[in-house]
Amino acid sequence: MLPKTAEVVVIGGGVMGASTAYHLAQRGVDVVLLEKAPSFGEASTGKCAGGVRHQFSTAVNIELSRESFKMMERFPEELEQDIGLRKIGYLFLLDNETDMAQFRKNVELQNSLGIGSVVLTPEELAARLPYLNLEGIVGGTFYDGDGLADPHSMVQGYIRGARRLGAKLLDSTPVTGIKMDGRKIIGVETPDGAIATETVVIAAGAWSGQIGEMMGINLPIVPLRRQIAVTRPLPALKSLDLTFILFFGESLYFHPEGEGILTGMSNQNETVGFNEMVDPKWTLTHIDHAINRFPLLEEAELLTEWAGLYEMTPDHQAILGRLPQVEGAVCVAGFSGHGFMHGPICGKLMAEEIVDGRAHTVNIDPLRYERFLAEGAEDISEFNVV
Repeated sequence: MLPKTAEVVVIGGGVMGASTAYHLAQRGVDVVLLEKAPSFGEASTGKCAGGVRHQFSTAVNIELSRESFKMMERFPEELEQDIGLRKIGYLFLLDNETDMAQFRKNVELQNSLGIGSVVLTPEELAARLPYLNLEGIVGGTFYDGDGLADPHSMVQGYIRGARRLGAKLLDSTPVTGIKMDGRKIIGVETPDGAIATETVVIAAGAWSGQIGEMMGINLPIVPLRRQIAVTRPLPALKSLDLTFILFFGESLYFHPEGEGILTGMSNQNETVGFNEMVDPKWTLTHIDHAINRFPLLEEAELLTEWAGLYEMTPDHQAILGRLPQVEGAVCVAGFSGHGFMHGPICGKLMAEEIVDGRAHTVNIDPLRYERFLAEGAEDISEFNVV
């Protein structure tokens, strides 16, 4: 049953919304989470590749990862849910000197923040990866503390944890409007009625721009389709020491998935939109590139394939915190493909933002909406985006 009132309404039941609802409930807040889909975490979170990494080009994203990993490591104890955290490492492969120079700078920054990533030469890569075609690769970066986690398990852990703490979590409940008194939020409208509230958290992923429009806010977040394929079991994989492998210039990646391989490749010509249908032409392009780089895949059979949506911003950085245009509006969206791994810490930060008046475990000022309003502000984009 839809409650009549709430201190905070969170819109979106993926990892960001679930984590935010949990951390707000943990702080004693009367919180309602609304998800339009029939189940939580089935949109972008449920369709992501599950990679988790510290290897970013901006300090704030590295710090978010560092804090999130701490929370993921204690997740089974705190939330009574195993999230399948596997530190198998994360390897970026670079095919030009311009990108290589940037990634060397990235590693210097990561090292300065306590992350032990390393630069690898073509010779070191060839010795380490005899099963890959490394033609044209000029170097790489690697960190053995990166790896994989299970998105479904993380969402369900936060959902169950939030319920235990008294949060009200409703699926199949789309938001149809935001009630305003001038520039102040006073409620949220749904097909089942309205909830009176003064605080709304936008955690709707690729659909966050639509929620912003309901408030009269131009959130620069747009949806962009990405595709993933998974193979049937490949017995030969058992003899390989596999990590998360990413050919950065081709936006092509692989990681072990059960006894098979999960692979994805970003279409750089994809147009903005909410289309989540698999593009069979792009499948052929993707698989052709995948077999070229990982010849063993020629023996593989395709098990399943799906498409999902990235939530892209102009600088490939999230938008976090209170929105200056509307009193009571808070945003945790726009992660541009790397949101899943930051779900734990960002939910905690939004609880701090609302309860304490300001996020403080990590300084989120570089990610606030105001960066788009300041004339002459330096554009610090996140480089490590696929």
